[in-house]
Order: sequence, then C-alpha cells, then structure tokens
Amino acid sequence: MATKSHPPLMKKHSQTDLISRLKSRKILGVGGEDDDGEVHRSKISQMLGNEIKFAVREPIGLRMWILISAVGFTVMALMALVFPNQLYELVFEDVLSTTSVSVRLYGAALLSLALIMWNGLYTAEKVIIQWTLLSEACYFAVQFLVTSITLIEIGILPNAAMLLLLSRVLFFVVAMAYYYHLGRKPKKI
Repeated sequence: MATKSHPPLMKKHSQTDLISRLKSRKILGVGGEDDDGEVHRSKISQMLGNEIKFAVREPIGLRMWILISAVGFTVMALMALVFPNQLYELVFEDVLSTTSVSVRLYGAALLSLALIMWNGLYTAEKVIIQWTLLSEACYFAVQFLVTSITLIEIGILPNAAMLLLLSRVLFFVVAMAYYYHLGRKPKKI
C-alpha cells in the first residue's frame, strides 16, 4: 500500500476573520457590556476586575483632610495619655476630681482612631477611605453628644467647651461631605 499524503493543513487566521473573532468573543462572554456597563477586553480582566474601576477620583483636599485628622487625633491622643488632668481642665475649666483613668482610656481610643486615619492616608482603595471618613464622622457625632450631655449635667458652659462643640459639628460636616462625594457614582460621558 502506498502511503497517501495528506494535503497541507490550512490554518485559519482568526485575527483576520472578523466574524470568527466576534463569535469566539461572544462564546467566551467578553467584548460586550456587563451589568455595570464595562466592556472587558479579555476573560482574565473580566474575572480579576478592571484596575481602573478601583481608581478613586478623589475630591480636592481629601488627602490633606485625612492628614490633618491623623495629626490631630495623634496629638490629642498623646495629650490625653500623658497629660490627662491638664486636658480635662482645658476643656471643662474644672479640676478633675476623680481618677484620670477615664481620660487615658479616651486617649487610647483616640490613638486607635489615629491609626485608622494614618492607614486611610496611605491607601488607594475607595472603600477603606470611605470607612476611615465614616469612623471619623461617627467619632465627632458621639463626642458632640457626650460633651453636650456632660455640660448639661455639670450646668456650666465654658468657652473652650463651646469651641470644642462647634468644631466637632464642623469636622462632622466636612468628613460626611467627603464621604458622600466618594460614594457618588461618577458621571458617564
């Protein structure tokens, strides 16, 4: 028997055959828009996600605000830990009659929040920045309430405490404004 030679295999160039490429991409599920309106160029980018999707368009001054907050929280925490009596006297214009443990615990909590602020300063992830701003806003809201109730119980209204209350309202508004701005969906052009 004579060996029969096969004709040479013809390669199909799918890069040049547009219909074949479109069919292949449709079968793979890439090239079209997904639920979020994104067009993926490959199955890998579809599975791993698009890096541009996580890039945050930051509002002007956000990093400066987080830096100022981190420094402020750190300074207040160190003051509460090292000089608890003086910090209490500065705010309430009264001598701390009980032990200074409560002010030092307040300093420890502030130091924990300061660490969150420092972490938020160096991250690029939108969710972490949002949680940083939300924790800051919650702190300012709770501090406003606690300080107000304490001042009502004491029955005095020192100027330093009023300044503290007004600053907490202002800081709460700024933190929530940045939080809101980061949470908005970008406008599609």
